[in-house]
Amino acid sequence: MSSTTTGQRIVVLGAGYAGLTAAKGAGRRHTVTLVAPEARILHRIRQHETAAGHGRDWPTIGDLTRGRRITHRRAKAVGIDPAARTVRLDDGTTLAYDTLVHALGSRTAWHGVPGAEQHAYSAERADELRRRLDAPGRPDTLAVVGGGATGIELATELAEAHPGLRVRIVASGLVGGVYSDQGRTHVRRVLDRLGVTVHEHATVTEVTPDGLRTTAGPIEAGLTVWAASLEPHPLAAEAGLAVDERGRALVDDHLRSVSHPDVHVIGDAAAVTVPGVGTLRMGCATALPQGQYLAKLLDGRTTGPFAFRYLVQCVSLGRRDGLLQVVRPDDSMRPTVLTGTAGRLAKAAICAVVLKSLR
Repeated sequence: MSSTTTGQRIVVLGAGYAGLTAAKGAGRRHTVTLVAPEARILHRIRQHETAAGHGRDWPTIGDLTRGRRITHRRAKAVGIDPAARTVRLDDGTTLAYDTLVHALGSRTAWHGVPGAEQHAYSAERADELRRRLDAPGRPDTLAVVGGGATGIELATELAEAHPGLRVRIVASGLVGGVYSDQGRTHVRRVLDRLGVTVHEHATVTEVTPDGLRTTAGPIEAGLTVWAASLEPHPLAAEAGLAVDERGRALVDDHLRSVSHPDVHVIGDAAAVTVPGVGTLRMGCATALPQGQYLAKLLDGRTTGPFAFRYLVQCVSLGRRDGLLQVVRPDDSMRPTVLTGTAGRLAKAAICAVVLKSLR
């Protein structure tokens, strides 16, 4: 059945940037069931603000889907039967589909590090971390594991929000190592200004209630936040869809599973390869355009292949600073950066555009 046939039963799994955008587009002409346990969007690129107590209640999924032929099922998808074209939910019910959109995204990867899942907060638990930091008798040391954008944003935001908290950032390589020399230098300058201790080339081998064991020695920490890396949701692999070595579903240039073409996979759960660009990295910058493309495809407004080019990477550095790193179409670094207030405003503007697009 064509994905643009009017009146299809379309099931969308996940209400992140990719899934919600695709559902809204498909809901113009089709009957859509959006499966997600959340009442509100998580706005994942602002989780560091939530952890620091600066977050707010984001729009409800119902508000964002009003006026479309979308039913929001507040449940989790626990199984896909591609042969029967059904999805099993955690409430014991099943949903039949003509077309399935798998947009369950990614989750924190613990990599089997002893104690990590038991003793560390992931970015998904930002609300819990905020409550712990605000509670009486909180520890006075905190370690953020991960030297990428998520770890940097958490370390700077928490250090600025809690001046009495001794914050450490721990990376197996360089903190901000993906950025240009100018970008990385600025990140280190801000971390120094905020009093964040940097531990580089220190791979974590164990997390304990009072700190970390690393290849560079022990690091004290009364609280640990884990922001080392992400892994795709396992449902695609469990359902028998073709996946790559990381478990991301292999898709064609119309974002259809190469093994099950009635299943579209978008966002962090998909291994999307674009000619001249390569396999796209996980993140909002790639998930949202995939959702926008699929919305047009399902709505019959395009029949062409998915196209994408990178423009910038951006990172918040507390409430007063930021970094906007200009990149080439293949995501390699250009020397041009915006820092300070300009970088902060650029990142804020991008976040605002993301939210506006979901509305």
